[in-house]
Amino acid sequence: MSTAISALRRAIQAHLAADAALTALIGPGRIHDEPPRAAKGVYVVHGEVDAQDWSTGSDHGCEQRFALIVWAEESASARLALDAAGAIVAALRNAALPLDGHRLVSLRWLSSRLAREPRSRLHQVTLRFRAVTEDL
Repeated sequence: MSTAISALRRAIQAHLAADAALTALIGPGRIHDEPPRAAKGVYVVHGEVDAQDWSTGSDHGCEQRFALIVWAEESASARLALDAAGAIVAALRNAALPLDGHRLVSLRWLSSRLAREPRSRLHQVTLRFRAVTEDL
């Protein structure tokens, strides 16, 4: 199960880093596994993952509900964070992501939530997705 999570995260990160529309909005090198220190502008990080067994009688699989979080510093607009979130959803729609040791069965966007983090005052768009993978 943890290898399916890691494989999906790597594939998403690589796919988003190569997406021209997203890069045009937020710049190159702005998709991170963990939040960077003292980041400026807009950036994307992987959020929480809830993984569950999705095995059948003959195949082993994993259902993942996960989040990608778009952060924008206070001087950046919430609109830019929302535009970046929209670009992420568009980039992942029908994406054929190659996964090490796994096959992506489905990936779909579930919801988006815009908020402002109270302490840092950063704009935050949390995108929630559902993915199903099978072991190879």
